[in-house]
Amino acid sequence: MTENTVGEKSVNTPASIRRRDLLRGGVAASLGTLMGSAMQNHAEAGESNDGYIDAHSHVWSRDVKRFPLADGRTVDDLQPTSFTPLELMAVARPVGVTRVVLIQHDVFHAFDNSYLIHVAAEQPDRFRVVGKLNHLQPHADRSMRELLPRQVTSFRITSRFPSSDRWLEGPGMASMWACAAETRQSLGCLIDAQDLPAVDAMCAKFPETPVVIDHFARIGVDGEIRDMDVRNLCRLARHMHTYVKLSAYYALGKKRPPYDDLAPMIRQLLDAFGPERLMWASDSPYQLDGDNTYAESIALIRDRLDFISASDRLWLLRKTAEKVYWL
Repeated sequence: MTENTVGEKSVNTPASIRRRDLLRGGVAASLGTLMGSAMQNHAEAGESNDGYIDAHSHVWSRDVKRFPLADGRTVDDLQPTSFTPLELMAVARPVGVTRVVLIQHDVFHAFDNSYLIHVAAEQPDRFRVVGKLNHLQPHADRSMRELLPRQVTSFRITSRFPSSDRWLEGPGMASMWACAAETRQSLGCLIDAQDLPAVDAMCAKFPETPVVIDHFARIGVDGEIRDMDVRNLCRLARHMHTYVKLSAYYALGKKRPPYDDLAPMIRQLLDAFGPERLMWASDSPYQLDGDNTYAESIALIRDRLDFISASDRLWLLRKTAEKVYWL
C-alpha cells in the first residue's frame, strides 16, 4: 500500500502515486520554461471573457514573509517550489483558458485565505477564490458574508477536517450551509466516494445550497471505477443545486492520458446532471507531470468525447463555472 493524495487529502490505496513524489520530477524541472513563456502570455487587464474557465487550480508564492505558511512550514516545503498565477497562466492561456477558480491550499496556508484574496484583488476579472473557514470557530457564516465582496464565492469543506464520520455535523457547519443558500456561495466538497451518502443527506436538508463535488468524489483513486460509487454520485443530481468537477485526471483510473477510461463515468454524469451542472478543471499544478499535462487535461473534454455536443462543451468549459463562481 502506498499513499495517494488528490485534492490535498491522503488516502491509502494500492498501486497509487504519492503527490509529493510526482511534483519532485517533471513539474519542478519545467517551471523555468513556464516562467519564460509566462511573460509573453500574461494577459492584459480586461481580457475577453469568451475563453475557457479552469474551475480548480492551486497557486502559491515563495514570499512566505508576506504570506506565512501554516504549521511551521518553510519555503523548503513548497512542492513545486513555485507555482504563481503567472506560471499557471503560462500553461492555461495557450489552450484558451482565460479565467481560473483558485482553491485555498490548506496544506500550505490552512485557513488563512490572504494570498488568494490578494491574487484576486490584483486581477478580479480573471480569478475567483474558493476559501477555507474553520466551521468549529464561531460565526463562520458571518465570515462568509464578509468575504463575498473579496471574490470569495465558494468555500471548501472536507471530510479530512475534523477527521471523523461526523464532519458534517455541528452548528457551525449548519450555519455555513444555511448561509450559502442565501449568498449563493457554493460549498466545494473534497470527499471520497464513501462520503457521498452523508453529502446527499445534507443536500436534502439544505436544498437551496449550491454544492460542488470536487474531482468526481475521487472515484477511481485506487485505479478502479466502481459502478456503485458512480451511481451514488449520480444520485446527487436529484438535488437541483449540485454540481460536479470533472478534474484531477492524473490521479484517477489509469492516471495517464488520453484518459479515455474516464469517459463512461463522464457520460453517466452527463446523463444525470446535464452539462449545465458539470465543469472541467485541471487541479494544477498536480496535473502537470510528464505525460499528465494541462493540454491533455482539457483535450479530453474539448476534443475527444464524441458524445459531447458543441453546446455541451461550452457549458463544461466555461458557462457552468461562470454561473457558479462569477456571482
